[in-house]
Amino acid sequence: MEEFKLNGHEYVQLCDLLKRKGLCQTGGHAKLVISEGEVKVDGNVELRKRCKIVADQVVEYDGQRIKVLAE
Repeated sequence: MEEFKLNGHEYVQLCDLLKRKGLCQTGGHAKLVISEGEVKVDGNVELRKRCKIVADQVVEYDGQRIKVLAE
């Protein structure tokens, strides 16, 4: 499982997280895979592209899991 640190921020938007971790090459691609139901947050399909992901949540996409950490 990979990790993503919020570095002083309260949250990161789901589409930005996928792009910043390199799971999607562009924000547009991230929004597309989210809208198609390919992304899960804490085990549930998430369709909101700009969903606020906070510390201790786990995002899953394309066989990859990302644990979000406060810092």
